[in-house]
Amino acid sequence: MTTNSPDISVVVPLFNEEESLPELTAWIARVARDHALTCEVIFVDDGSTDGSWSVIEQLRREHPFVRAIGFARNYGKSAALYCGFEAAQGEVVVTMDADLQDSPDEIPELRRMILEEGYDLVSGWKKKRYDPIGKRWPSKFFNWTARVASGIRLHDFNCGLKAYRRKTVKAIEVYGEMHRFIPILARQAGFRRIGEKVVEHRARKYGHSKFGLERMVKGYLDLITVLFMSHFGRSPMYFFGSLGTLMFLVGGGTTVWIIAGKLWKQMHGLPLRPVADQPLFYLAMLTVVLGVQLFLAGFLGELINRGSSDRNKYLIDKKL
Repeated sequence: MTTNSPDISVVVPLFNEEESLPELTAWIARVARDHALTCEVIFVDDGSTDGSWSVIEQLRREHPFVRAIGFARNYGKSAALYCGFEAAQGEVVVTMDADLQDSPDEIPELRRMILEEGYDLVSGWKKKRYDPIGKRWPSKFFNWTARVASGIRLHDFNCGLKAYRRKTVKAIEVYGEMHRFIPILARQAGFRRIGEKVVEHRARKYGHSKFGLERMVKGYLDLITVLFMSHFGRSPMYFFGSLGTLMFLVGGGTTVWIIAGKLWKQMHGLPLRPVADQPLFYLAMLTVVLGVQLFLAGFLGELINRGSSDRNKYLIDKKL
């Protein structure tokens, strides 16, 4: 195998997975050999505190197709994928977790779907899972929410086993905890051929799961963020200006109605209640102030966007 323009790049983010790395590397090497594929395996050590980096160094000495990136501390899976994507040179880029729950035997078919069926991204779907029920049901609910909110018909947004065209991973920026929403980021960048393949899910052989309630909460906050950025990232005034206009009209209309009501009662000699004694008047004023503030937020967003270095960054697919 050679690392010069390989057929596939396998990006493996990891954190404290020293026991599984030799087995995973041998498995990927066997699959590549059996299907006559050249490959590179890029391990991204996300600040492991066990002996993962020492194991990677040994694997590098034994297998020249192994490459590695080691973080000084734990930055998260998105950072690991970003650096792995940046380093990948393969025609097709495959991501998988290091815990042996993703099967490298899926790689040839994922590659075929990218090259022969024309997909830009193929996401795995672990239809039959071996995770505990406390992880499965929150994951199902989260995927349903992401599917409805984004309009992308995938069953498993967070599956670690995915395949991409090289130009797809070079065009998207994964940050924060956005690795869960790479299909949404890819579609936002203009890659609309997104497919899905049922893949094998294996029970964890070593270590323990890093899943927790905190990751679930972060996932929903990141979903809101990525949906907002995909719709209003380049024109924040469309969001803040529309909401500000609505609140300004509601508050202004309510104020006019209160004052008009007072004048009408004066003209007809009816008992009056001072405007300043009416709670509705203060609510109307508050709504007007909030509307103005939303307008200002929209203006600030446009000013910040205008100074962005990515303001005129576009993905050009073809030229004649």
